[in-house]
Amino acid sequence: MALLLGSCSDSKVAQCERFIKQVNEGTALIDKSKGAQVTTSLKLAKELKDVTTKIRDLNLSDEKLKEYQSKFVKTFETLSKNVETAGKALGAAKKAEASTAGRATIQKARGDIDTALKNAADAAAEFDSSVSELNQYCTKPES
Repeated sequence: MALLLGSCSDSKVAQCERFIKQVNEGTALIDKSKGAQVTTSLKLAKELKDVTTKIRDLNLSDEKLKEYQSKFVKTFETLSKNVETAGKALGAAKKAEASTAGRATIQKARGDIDTALKNAADAAAEFDSSVSELNQYCTKPES
């Protein structure tokens, strides 16, 4: 019976594999959508929300992996929100008419896009650091 129960619990390696698979899914989405237009940006934002949910829903028992899980959830939420903001701002700028109000819309959109891109860049830097830490942790032998 103990052997049966022991084989059902996830090892650190198995948990790492499931976790890294979800992180890689998010990374692939981002890489595939670089330089995307409005529709693609909004689709990417939704897909990143889905990845965030999958990462959040991973049933991890390893305490250190739970810490990384929180970091990645926060990072993917930030990326998703900012990609969506930039996509909507780009859409608003494209629809702006050639008028004083249209120029104001474009100026606001430009500011929103700049802010979103800065926030996304900050999240990407955090992401890179977290990926490195996660890889180091997951390659250490279990103790």
